[in-house]
Amino acid sequence: MATSRTKQSLYLKIHSILKDRILHGQYPLDSYLPPEPKLEEEFAVSKITVRNAVKLLVQEGYLETSSGKGTRVVRNTSTSKLSTWKRFTEILVEEGLRIDKKILRAEVVATEDGSRQRELFGASCLRVERLYLLDDVPFIHYTHDLPSRTGDEDSEPRSLQGQSLYGWLEEQGIEIARMRDEFSVGSPGERIASALGVAADAPLLKRLRFAYDAQGRAAECSEGYYRDGMHPYVVNYEV
Repeated sequence: MATSRTKQSLYLKIHSILKDRILHGQYPLDSYLPPEPKLEEEFAVSKITVRNAVKLLVQEGYLETSSGKGTRVVRNTSTSKLSTWKRFTEILVEEGLRIDKKILRAEVVATEDGSRQRELFGASCLRVERLYLLDDVPFIHYTHDLPSRTGDEDSEPRSLQGQSLYGWLEEQGIEIARMRDEFSVGSPGERIASALGVAADAPLLKRLRFAYDAQGRAAECSEGYYRDGMHPYVVNYEV
């Protein structure tokens, strides 16, 4: 996977991707990272770039290096800057489950008159559809609507395939300051139902998320559908 050359240092991009893999169980607790040459080949970068990314993860407490043994995962949860509770995906990973993410679509689209997206983002937005798999089974479908940067090379979500949405937004200079979640029950429709492997009229947990930057500008409008019968949605509050 060749990483895109944007304003952010390459080692920070790789750090973000590796950290996301740790948090989503692709590199489980007590497992070892692939050898440096494998990571150099995957990301098409130099040895020093990989080492700097790994060094930062060591400093953050996610990894531990030992001579002759390799680099071991010693922590797989993060402390959110926006809340005092654990993310749902972190809870799944703690239970020994694995989360993988696939980008199904990513393009700038025109917003419709009178739509929420027109109100939040203007005439166009960047639409990213992602499918989350729980131990290789489709589990969550998300449609993320984000501010578009038409004509700006950095807006192309080439590296989003391997990193978190909010890490990618930070690369674009968008810092999240406030979020709001809305939960309800809804039917996903034919296309999303097909991706999840459910009936189009199946009642599923529906989640709307809105995020804003420090200036109050919209940074995200996401709609997610959670496949029923696989795992209950959990929020763990830490006191």
